[in-house]
Amino acid sequence: MPSHASYPQLDGPLFEMVQQEGVFPDSKTLVDCVPATDPDVIDDRFRRGDFDLERFVRNHFVLPEDPVTGGDPTTVSMEWYIDELWDHLIRDPVQTRAGETILELPHRSVIPGGRFREIYYWDSYFAAEGLAVTGRFDLIAELAANFASLIERFGFVPNGGRIYYTSRSNPPLFHRVLDLLAHRRGPEAVVEHLPALEREYDFWMDGAAEVGAGDAHRRVVGVEGGVLNRYWDDDPSPRVESYREDVELAAVADREPEELYRDVRAACESGWDFSSRWFAGGGMETIRTTGLVPVDLNAFLYGMEYSLAGWHERAGDADRAEEYRERAMERRALVDRYCWDAEAGFYFDHAWAEGEQSDAWTLAAAVPLFTGMASAEQAAEVAEILEDRFLRPGGLVTTLTESGEQWDAPNGWAPLQWMAVVGLAGYGHEELATRIAGRWLDLNRAVFDRTGQMLEKYDVTGGTGEGLGGEYPLQYGFGWTNGVALALPRLFY
Repeated sequence: MPSHASYPQLDGPLFEMVQQEGVFPDSKTLVDCVPATDPDVIDDRFRRGDFDLERFVRNHFVLPEDPVTGGDPTTVSMEWYIDELWDHLIRDPVQTRAGETILELPHRSVIPGGRFREIYYWDSYFAAEGLAVTGRFDLIAELAANFASLIERFGFVPNGGRIYYTSRSNPPLFHRVLDLLAHRRGPEAVVEHLPALEREYDFWMDGAAEVGAGDAHRRVVGVEGGVLNRYWDDDPSPRVESYREDVELAAVADREPEELYRDVRAACESGWDFSSRWFAGGGMETIRTTGLVPVDLNAFLYGMEYSLAGWHERAGDADRAEEYRERAMERRALVDRYCWDAEAGFYFDHAWAEGEQSDAWTLAAAVPLFTGMASAEQAAEVAEILEDRFLRPGGLVTTLTESGEQWDAPNGWAPLQWMAVVGLAGYGHEELATRIAGRWLDLNRAVFDRTGQMLEKYDVTGGTGEGLGGEYPLQYGFGWTNGVALALPRLFY
């Protein structure tokens, strides 16, 4: 983490006091501020005096911009509002000012909205699916170029476009963005980014040649028969954007703080921050993300391996294509061995240290269908479980557990609806896929017609439909919800 000498909003006595005293309701507010004067001057003034802390921060920093507000549902349709909202979510190329925590980007990007004022990795893919519907392929090409630029600088795509996110990534979907672009513009439109895609793959597989069964290194886990992957973060400290929350959690957890912080951060890399999926039978204090082999991550990497095989085949490199194809097949066999429960007819994460499957039923089981990793028989069994146990009036619920965490019941999320619907349709379960999509879109529209907002997450079980739980209030905007709302209808035309 950069020193407070350059970034007093990220480290040092001022940072700790502001975060610990809860000057701002959202811990992310401070770390997104920009110093209004020289950091040394700020530090000197802070150390010298007795002052009102919030006023001091407001006098010495430029606070983040306010989020976009909703529309008037009595005058515009949901689709019209989404189309107009892109203009508020599209950002010009970023040139970082001194002391600013946002990462430079050479091209335009799309932000989620609300407190998320910068680019986010997996969010961008789902937004891109919607941008494709409205013909904004120039912008999708710029998103891909930004990802390639980030990989060139960091070796991977960071979780989000801030320096405090550069110790972790996010579900790896760069290959899906490239495939989306190539499908419309042809392979020549993305061939320049293939070295970046290979470098991203190497990041996820770092250490694979050295780990043995029962060992792990960063994001790879050795199991009998080969290697699978887990989520990780290279920084075992409290998240600066949620500093107070992490420190308070460590105070009540009966474990080493660094181990706890790493598991919290690894859950952020997964995108599922937070869910009972990661817990060892209790609450957040039992989080064990790095101790699990997640079925969705390995399905994403299977998709990346097949994508790389296809690109090498197009380039005439049959040997490299076959190498990636073999890696994908090995991964599929290992996922079947460690994450597929034939008796339950469902995929589960694997607790690799204990040598047993997790008992958490989650919508991550739909991702092997999304990437084509499941067999037809497995897809049929997953489809039956999704229909019987996960389907609610507003779409698919994220898990079967109500924990108060946002990636649990009663919430549903646009990216999970998209992957489940695409996956089910791809295996011929079109009636169920259509029903899920219809329920989700009806919920989106009902909430918009009442509030004028597109939400980050929704309660799919009833009530107001507004999503519950999490470290921060419900957010509006919202990039991936907008993208999926536009893209889902096109699947069935």
